[in-house]
Amino acid sequence: MILTTIALFISSFLSLFAFRKFAIYINLVDQPNARKHHNGAIPLVGGLAVFVVVFSYLLIFPDTITSSFLYLGCASTLLFVGVLDDLYDISFRFRLALQVFISALMMGFGGLILSHIGYLFSNTPTELSYFGYLVTVIVVVGAINAFNMVDGIDGLLGALATITFSSMGFLFYFNGQQELAAFCTVIVFATVPYILLNLGIPLGQRFKIFMGDAGSTVIGFTVVWLLLEGSQTQLNQSFSPITALWLAGVPIIDAVSTISRRVKKGQSPFKPDREHLHHILLRLGLSTRQALVVICIFALLFAGFGILVEVVNIPDYISLIIFLIVTAVYFVCMQRIWRISVRVRQVFGINRKRNNSFD
Repeated sequence: MILTTIALFISSFLSLFAFRKFAIYINLVDQPNARKHHNGAIPLVGGLAVFVVVFSYLLIFPDTITSSFLYLGCASTLLFVGVLDDLYDISFRFRLALQVFISALMMGFGGLILSHIGYLFSNTPTELSYFGYLVTVIVVVGAINAFNMVDGIDGLLGALATITFSSMGFLFYFNGQQELAAFCTVIVFATVPYILLNLGIPLGQRFKIFMGDAGSTVIGFTVVWLLLEGSQTQLNQSFSPITALWLAGVPIIDAVSTISRRVKKGQSPFKPDREHLHHILLRLGLSTRQALVVICIFALLFAGFGILVEVVNIPDYISLIIFLIVTAVYFVCMQRIWRISVRVRQVFGINRKRNNSFD
């Protein structure tokens, strides 16, 4: 396995350089604008490079996940449309319709349906019956866009994805699902080279690369695929559906809060803005690296609590109550974040103006 992971790491690094040249040639680059304060045109090929390696692994070991060829077809479609979106800015309505269609394929041909939400009220799972199909669509679309929304500063999407896949991999291994644990490991080792280049390590800003919508949507899709596979499988379930919330806690909570605020304001729930957690931390005076560390600490705490829930068998209803309390507290704080941020800057004498570079 050590040689395999080393080979994956090297392959991902090499694919990043190959796709970087290709992106520059076809102008698949991100230009700075009013919302994107980075220097120069940055290739948007992180997702392409990472998932070419991941897809190659699945083609060699197709029994790694359930319905692997269905996954490959769905993920490849999302990746291709994501590249087109990065190039030509495709209508969100079309992308949303595609995500709903992908959800239907998962349910119809892959059997991945959110059929129950854990042991909330008794010793038997709380079944969703026919509502499970609607909830599954909401969950799949929500997860895809949650990871897309969180891609806002250097290293953040890759780091959060790594934390989620690592925690899932641990629980898969802990519950004897070696193939799924190996697949999570493959994704992590294929993602680390992207994180390094995205942060300018070790070659500097000249070789900087962004994930792009193609990568972020496939990451979200892969996360929700594995979360459903790990929590809804009748035999050898690896973790509870409630635990799944903790494993991807930061993207989920930030997306729920952001969408709720937009709807409350009468805006489109998917309208871009600068009110995500990373934006707030930057306004509080943190550098992009400091904001990255803070958010990753929260993500590690959430994922760690999710693992603890499974290891010590904390009841699902207690886990859900705590998660809802954390989400509610976050939402209330974000509703008052401007007053809070002004007060924090006054108390600590923080100058709001800071030279930050982010996606």
